[in-house]
Amino acid sequence: MPSQSLRSGGDPHHEYTQRRSDRQEQAARQFRRERLVGNARVVVFLLGLVAGYFALATPYLHPGWLAPFVVGFGALLFAHESVTRAWHRATRAVGFYDASLERLGDDWRGKGQQGLEYQDEKHPYAADIDLFGSGSLFELLCTARTRTGEDTLAGWLRGPAAPDEIRARQAAVAELCDQLDLREDLALLGSDLPVGVDFSGVAAWGRSPVLLKGWWPCLVALVLGVAAMVCLGGWLYALFSVPVPDEPLDFWQRAGALPFAVVLLLEGGFAALFYRRVQSVLASVGQRGRDLSMLSAVLACLEKATFRSPRLVELHRDLTEGDHTGSPPSQRIAALGNLIDLLNSQRNQYFMLFALLLLWGTQMAHAIERWRSHSGPSIGRWLDIVGQFEALCALAAFAHANPANPFPEIVEAGPVYDAEGLGHPLRPGGPGVRNDLKLGEATHVLIVSGSNMSGKSTFLRTIGVNAVLALAGAPVLAHRMRISPLALGATLRIQDSLQEGRSRFYAEILRVKQVVDISRGPIPLLFLLDEIFAGTNSHDRCIGAEGVVRGLAATGAIGLVTTHDLTLTHITDSLGGKGSNVHFADQFDEGTLQFDYQLREGVVKNSNALALMRAVGLEV
Repeated sequence: MPSQSLRSGGDPHHEYTQRRSDRQEQAARQFRRERLVGNARVVVFLLGLVAGYFALATPYLHPGWLAPFVVGFGALLFAHESVTRAWHRATRAVGFYDASLERLGDDWRGKGQQGLEYQDEKHPYAADIDLFGSGSLFELLCTARTRTGEDTLAGWLRGPAAPDEIRARQAAVAELCDQLDLREDLALLGSDLPVGVDFSGVAAWGRSPVLLKGWWPCLVALVLGVAAMVCLGGWLYALFSVPVPDEPLDFWQRAGALPFAVVLLLEGGFAALFYRRVQSVLASVGQRGRDLSMLSAVLACLEKATFRSPRLVELHRDLTEGDHTGSPPSQRIAALGNLIDLLNSQRNQYFMLFALLLLWGTQMAHAIERWRSHSGPSIGRWLDIVGQFEALCALAAFAHANPANPFPEIVEAGPVYDAEGLGHPLRPGGPGVRNDLKLGEATHVLIVSGSNMSGKSTFLRTIGVNAVLALAGAPVLAHRMRISPLALGATLRIQDSLQEGRSRFYAEILRVKQVVDISRGPIPLLFLLDEIFAGTNSHDRCIGAEGVVRGLAATGAIGLVTTHDLTLTHITDSLGGKGSNVHFADQFDEGTLQFDYQLREGVVKNSNALALMRAVGLEV
């Protein structure tokens, strides 16, 4: 039976509106606190300046009275940073619910992640059913913050999963659907960073061979650095305390310059020995501190959560128990982030000279490599888990926003596509007219006839989009659905190519060949062929279309073929009872073309082509 019972219903618009209002109040409250603490910080600073003048330039105030101002100013600095973070988070939460309400209000197109990098003209259905691009299914669904999450979601949309995997995702999506607090936290973590943060370079770095091994180089660098600082301190002390003798050389020797020079030479030789490997290490991680802080926060959020569904429990266990060091991944990533912050501190103009003497880069490079030797290979696994969580949260957001949409029943014996009340989730203004579809038992092929603009192509896209949603683990826009795993192939948006010297007809037959090849694979095919072979003459079109459809049916494929050429409706006669004709009708009333977009049995009886030509003023 359908899995609608997996999740609870509710009014998402009311919930989003209420939460948005709460976050607006929090943002306003935190803004007032931020102004108050900021002004108090300025006042304390000015009072401290006045107190400093009286304490240091006059005998009226003891210098000890400066301590409260210093402590107070430091405390206000810390408080101001904390309040500012809370204000920014509340402001971002308002934006999160604004975007959620825009999706509910059908005002989301062009405002989200469009996934254009995943668009592939050679994919068998991505462009045909608007999988990526402006107003696409990916843009409707995607709430991921990382590139890994986007990659995972795109992968789920571009190919069907196995039945057990789909059911596991359904249960996970149903559980996350009601965990709006968790989904809000994940969406807001690191939201000051660009969407689609790509950690693939970090994962590749973690898997690559360690360049600096052993503990002794780091110990030597530490000893040399400490020795350099001690010698520098002794030299400066002697330089300003030893009386100046008659012989300048004697003075420099007595002032301790020689030991300092010797240590500098030793440091230079040691640094030269490891220079290339140290530079390779530093070049690979120097700019990733902020990204890693976001990843650490996301991991910490997931580590603290509790789950019930098997897939989420499995992901949580892999995340929290998979590191042999005994520390949770969030702490391991945070430790790496701290090392990178320490490394970047050598760019500070006040610390730069001391960092040079301490061999700071060499020490940090060895510390980072020690971290990588222990935890580097796990980065890819952690990112994969985060990507799966983000993809599941994206589907959960869609499920939560559409509580009337059921999860389909996944059947293993196929091919089956049995749905009632199919609607198109990407159609502006709502799903529009809904239709039923039953393929895979008695009927394998439907020949859909109808006039121009009657709804044939939209119906194919409706079927395709809902199949992608169902086989990714998401709810579908239908009253009910039963579906088996299906490989999808479509020819709804075939384009010619000037660069490749291909006509539209040639591009179409190449796609049809691709669809035929897919039908011979291990997963049954769902084909959606729109106006098949319209680019050639009627004779060749009939022969070619009949041969292709009979061949697809022979492999066990199911699908639909649309046409306004009624001669193609006779294809069903050669399918041995597995084919049927259906149509979309229209009426031309007083110069106005009217459609009801309802699918009916049989072959269409009329055509609107001449009426359309005359309606626009053509004399035909």
